[in-house]
Amino acid sequence: MPRTALPALLLLGAFTSPGRGAEPPKGALPPAVEFARDVQPIFAKHCVSCHGPDKQRGGLRLDRSADALKGGDTGKALVPGKPAESLLLKKLTIEDAQERMPPNRDPLTAEQIRALTAWVEAGAKWPAVEGAADAHWAFQAVTRPAVPTATAQTRNAIDAFVAAKLNASGLALSPEADRRTLIRRLKFDLLGLPPTPEEVEAFVNDKDANAYEKLVDKYLASPHYGERWARHWLDTVRFAESNGFETNQLRPNAWHYRDYVIKALNDDKPYDQFVREQLAGDTLGADAATGFIVGGAWDEVKSPDITLTLNQRADELHDMIGTTGSTFLGLTVACARCHAHKFDPISQLDYYRIKAVFAGVQHGERPVRTGDTVARAKEADRLRAQLAELEAKLAALEPLADPAATDARRVSVNARLNTERFKPVRAKFVRFVTFETNSVEPCLDELEVFSFGSKPVNVALASNGAKATSSGDYPGSPNIHSLPFINDGKYGNGRSWISNKSGRGWVELELAEPTVIDRVAWARDREGRYTDRVSTRYRIDVSTDHESWIVVASSDDRVPFAEGASAVPSGLTGAERAAWVKLTQQIGGFRKQIEELARGQLAYAGRLMVPEETHRLHRGDATQKKEVVGPGALGELGPKLTIPENATDPERRAALAKWITDPAHPLTARVMVNRLWQHHFGTGIVDTPSDFGRNGGKPTHPELLDWLASELVAPSVGEEPLPNPSPKGRGAEGKEGSAPPSFLGKGAGGLGSSNPWSLKHMHRLIVTSATYRQASRASDAGLAKDAQTRLLWRYPPQRIEAEPLRDAVLFVSGKLDLKMGGPGFDLFEPNGNYVKVYTPRKQFGPAEFRRMVYQQKPRMQLDDTFGVFDCPDAGQIAPKRNVSTTPLQALNLLNSTFVLQQAGYFAERVEKDAGAAPSAQVNRVFLLAFQRPPTDKERTAATKLVKEHGLAALCRAVLNANEFVFVD
Repeated sequence: MPRTALPALLLLGAFTSPGRGAEPPKGALPPAVEFARDVQPIFAKHCVSCHGPDKQRGGLRLDRSADALKGGDTGKALVPGKPAESLLLKKLTIEDAQERMPPNRDPLTAEQIRALTAWVEAGAKWPAVEGAADAHWAFQAVTRPAVPTATAQTRNAIDAFVAAKLNASGLALSPEADRRTLIRRLKFDLLGLPPTPEEVEAFVNDKDANAYEKLVDKYLASPHYGERWARHWLDTVRFAESNGFETNQLRPNAWHYRDYVIKALNDDKPYDQFVREQLAGDTLGADAATGFIVGGAWDEVKSPDITLTLNQRADELHDMIGTTGSTFLGLTVACARCHAHKFDPISQLDYYRIKAVFAGVQHGERPVRTGDTVARAKEADRLRAQLAELEAKLAALEPLADPAATDARRVSVNARLNTERFKPVRAKFVRFVTFETNSVEPCLDELEVFSFGSKPVNVALASNGAKATSSGDYPGSPNIHSLPFINDGKYGNGRSWISNKSGRGWVELELAEPTVIDRVAWARDREGRYTDRVSTRYRIDVSTDHESWIVVASSDDRVPFAEGASAVPSGLTGAERAAWVKLTQQIGGFRKQIEELARGQLAYAGRLMVPEETHRLHRGDATQKKEVVGPGALGELGPKLTIPENATDPERRAALAKWITDPAHPLTARVMVNRLWQHHFGTGIVDTPSDFGRNGGKPTHPELLDWLASELVAPSVGEEPLPNPSPKGRGAEGKEGSAPPSFLGKGAGGLGSSNPWSLKHMHRLIVTSATYRQASRASDAGLAKDAQTRLLWRYPPQRIEAEPLRDAVLFVSGKLDLKMGGPGFDLFEPNGNYVKVYTPRKQFGPAEFRRMVYQQKPRMQLDDTFGVFDCPDAGQIAPKRNVSTTPLQALNLLNSTFVLQQAGYFAERVEKDAGAAPSAQVNRVFLLAFQRPPTDKERTAATKLVKEHGLAALCRAVLNANEFVFVD
C-alpha cells in the first residue's frame, strides 16, 4: 500500500455513546506497542466503516489525532495516559452485542484490547504520516515572508522575490520596455483596449517621473477596467446566458450577474465582500450576485421518472458545489461526490455538508433590488391606477349590467384573458375548479385575485404571501408547467400550471390574510400563442375557513364555448362594441407594460427555497440514500465551522461565505492573487489556478505567492522599506536614473495606503513592478535555462483573447459602442424553437458593435468568427484558456464578413483622419493599429498596396498582423 493512502485506513476506532461496561482486561501489557504493527491492523479491520473519512457515527472521527482526541458527541474516546477514562476502551468490553463496539460482530480478542490499552497508556501517540493535510504547502497557514534584499532593478517587493529566484538560476531581470510598448501592454492588460495615438504621444512625452504610475491610476479608475477583468472572472465561474443541454434556451435576465461583477470590480469592492455577496447576496443587499450559484448549465427538460429527476437535481447541486470549491478555494471538491477525495483531505461527508448548504437553491429567476427599483415601482403604480380606471369602464359595458340586453349572458371564455367580477366578498381561500376543457388537461398561466377598493392589489401573488395547492400537477415538463407558476406574476405558456388529469382539476390559493375581493382574472395563455387546454366549464369558490364555500363565479352565465368565437359580448351597440375593443386593447397594453416593468427587476439569480433534506449518497447514487447530513464545510481545511442543522437557507450560505473569507483561511487569498498574476503574465505562480491540491501545480515562487496573499488580506500601511533602502533605479525608458520608491505598493486611495482585500491595490503592485515593466525580447541564456519564462527573466509576450481582439477591431475602425450594462446583443439569428437553434448572423450593425463582454453568450455555442480563438463555451469552468494556433483563426481574420466590414469602416476612418494622400493614410493606419509609425520599409510596401488595391486592403492586412493580435 502506498504511504499516501494510509490516512484513509489508519487509526479508526468504534464509538457512539458511553455505556456501562467492564474495565479493560487486566494482565500483562505488551512491553512495547508499535502502532503500525499492533494498533493500525485492528482499526483498519474493525472500525473503518463507521468512523472513517466518509462516515462519523456519533460525531467521532479517528483518522486524525486532532479529531480523535477531541472526541465525539458524548465524550472523550481517547484520553492519553488514562485507559480507564477512555470511552473507546469501555465500549469494546460491553457484554451487550448491540452496544459493544463493533456492534453485532465478534468482539475484539483480549490480546487486541490489551494492545489498544497499552497504546493509550503510553500516550496514544500518532505517527507522522507522509502526505498528511498539514504537510501540503497550500494547506498551511499563510505567513508573510521576509522580503529578499533589493537589487538595482527592484521597484517593489515583487521584484525582490523574482530577482532572488533569477539570481539562483544565473539569470537577471531584462531592461525596461520602451514607453510605446508599456502603454499598449498596460491598456490591453487593464482595459482590454488599444491606446489611441494621442494617448501614446502624451505618455511618451510626459516628463513627470511618475508618468507611468499616473497612467496606471488612470486606467484602474476607468469603467472599462471592470469590463476587462469581469471577462476573466466569468470564465472562472462558467457564466453563460443559456441553459445548455439539448434545448439550450436563453436566460433573458442572466445579464444582471455580469453587470454586478463589472460594477463590483470597478468599485474595487473588497474581495472578501465580493465572495460573500456571490454566495449570500440576498442577505447583503446584492441580490443579483447570487447568479454565481446558478450560473452553470441546467437541464430544464424534466421527466416523471423518479431516478432521472433525482439525478438531475443531484447534478445541479454538484455544479454549485464544484464551482464554489474551484473558484474560491482552488480545490476539486466535486471529486468527493462518490467517495473520499483520492488526493486531498476532502471526505465524502464534507461534500454532502456543502451540498446541504445549497439545498435550498433552485435554478430560476427572482425579483432583485436594482438601482432603478424605486423608479420602476412608481411607474408600475401609476400604470396600475390607470389600468383600474380602464377596467372599471370595461365592466360598465358588460351585458349583465343591462337587463334589457338581448342576450344577458357573458361572452364565451377565451384563451387570452377572462375576468370574473362579483360582489365584494371576504375570502381567505380561493379555488378554481375545471370540469371540462376544449382539449386534454386544463392549463392556467396565472390566477389573479384582486382586493376590493380604489387601489386593488393582486393578493394571489406568492410575493404577497399567497400559497398554492392543487389536485395534481402535470408530470411532463415541470420546468414549464409547475404549480409555483400559477401565482408568480409572470404570463405565458412557459410559466403555467397544468393539471395531471384530462379535462379536469383544481388549483387553490390560500391568501396571506382574509381579504375582501371582487375580481378574479385567469387565462390559458395571455401571450396569445396557445388556444388548447382552455377551461370551458368551471367554477370559482371562496371560503374563510376552508370548510364553508361560496360560489362567486362560473361558466354557467357565459355563452357556450366555440372555437374562434368573438371575444366581444353580444348585445352591445356599435359604439359600445367599438369602445369594448378599444378598452380591451388599452388594457392589454397596460398589462404588458406593467409586466415588462416587473420583468426588468427579475434576475437569473436562483429561486431561494426551504432547504431540502440532504443525505449522503452511497457512491454518489441519487437513489441510494444513507444518513441525513447537516450543513457545513471542509473538516480538515480552514477554520472550524459549525452550522446548526435547522439553519435557514440564507443562514447556511452566509455561514459558508464567512468561513471561506476568514482571513485565516489558507486558500482564499492565495488562489485569488494567483489568478491576478496569471492574467498579468499569462501563467500563474501556480499554473493550475483552480487546483491548489496535491495534484495541482507547484508554485514557482512560493514565498512571493504568500507575500501577495498576505498583502491582499492585510496590506502594508505607509512605507515599508525594502532591505536595500537606496538601490540604484531606472527611469521609464529603462535608463539609469532615480532610485526606485521605497514603499512596497500603492493602495486604492493613493501612495502607501490601501484597504484590506483591495484587488486594485494588487493590480497596482504588479503592474508598477520592474518585473512587469521588462522588455519581452528573448535571450539565449534565458531560453536555455527557462524556455517557458516561468522565472520571469523577461515579460512573456501574449496573444490577446477573443473578446479584446474583437473589441480592438471595432476600436480602430471607429465603430466600438462603449455603452455599458443592460441586456446583451445577440450574434445569432433569432428563433423561437423549443430546441434553440443557433444560426450565426451574417450581417452586423450598431447593435452588435458593443464590447464582446456584453454578448448574450450562449452555452456550448461559439461566435462564428472569434470563437476559434480559444473562447470557452461555458460548458464547464475555464480558469485558464488554451492558446492555440489554427488555420481557421487566420482565415476568419482574413475573410469573415465581420472583419471585411470593419476593414472597410477602418479605411473610411483613416481617410477622414488623414486625407487622400496614401503616405498619410499609411502612417495613420500604423498609429491606430500598432501605436507606432511604420518603418521606411513598411511605409514603402504599404503605400504600394494602397495605390494598387485600395486603403481597405491595407486595413484588412493590418488586422491580420501578428503585431495586432499580440502584446509584448
